[in-house]
Amino acid sequence: MRIISGKFKGKNIEFIKSSITRPLKDAVKENIFNKLIHSNNFKVQLGLANILDLYSGVGSFGLECISRGARKVTFLERDKNAQDILKRNLIKLSIINQAKIITNIKYLFKNDLNEKYHIFFLDPPFLDNLFVENLKLIKDKKIFYQDHIVIIHREKNSKDELNKFLKIVEEKNYGRSKIIFATFN
Repeated sequence: MRIISGKFKGKNIEFIKSSITRPLKDAVKENIFNKLIHSNNFKVQLGLANILDLYSGVGSFGLECISRGARKVTFLERDKNAQDILKRNLIKLSIINQAKIITNIKYLFKNDLNEKYHIFFLDPPFLDNLFVENLKLIKDKKIFYQDHIVIIHREKNSKDELNKFLKIVEEKNYGRSKIIFATFN
């Protein structure tokens, strides 16, 4: 696995070699960033963005964001093995100061943090539906800037109930994957 653009372009990153995990394919990642950078539907500037990478795994999306100039990424990952690899990737790229690794979403809602995000990237396991509850929490706690985007990676045939609290701006299918671009309404 490698970083595809920005100051770390071509740098290899460690990943988990497992049949359980599914790394974000380079072509899909590139299409997501093309939307972020070139679409008139979103007013988020990647170079100034504070990013929340939920279900981050080894950090492929967030590392790509930092490589492309993002200000800071908060990685949320519960799996200890993935956390260890993510930390090694941050150290290898010398960007540990631009990142925070957390293991529980409740940490985001501590009263003293008052942290908000421009970009939310969710890549939950395809059978996981708890991510919907996490999105509801984020919306209820209002930890997003006015100009923000929510990007969700799901299985193409998934039928998630997102319209109640998200405004779906665009959906794109790439093989088995569906990428949803949305905002909180």
